[in-house]
Amino acid sequence: MREITLTPECLEFIDNQNERISTKFFQIIEVIGEVKIVHSNFVKKLLNTQFYELRIKAKNKIRVIMIAIDHLNFAECTKVVYKDYKKAIKKSEKILIDYLK
Repeated sequence: MREITLTPECLEFIDNQNERISTKFFQIIEVIGEVKIVHSNFVKKLLNTQFYELRIKAKNKIRVIMIAIDHLNFAECTKVVYKDYKKAIKKSEKILIDYLK
């Protein structure tokens, strides 16, 4: 149903997590690829952005940025790109700082 793309940064980030988190990540990705409506425990829209976040509940909460490529509504999209949350936020912050200069 959905075409999933994992950026190299996202794969590196997941590879650096423990096995439990990595397993959960790929299980959730599989569900997201096959199911149109995904529970908000796993996917949540980031306020005032076009981005969503994937939430993995483990000892610490792990989050990964998701971009719905072909539709603004995640439930309607058929293509999703995943990025490393921290790197995506840092890149966004750098863009904002450069813009404000």
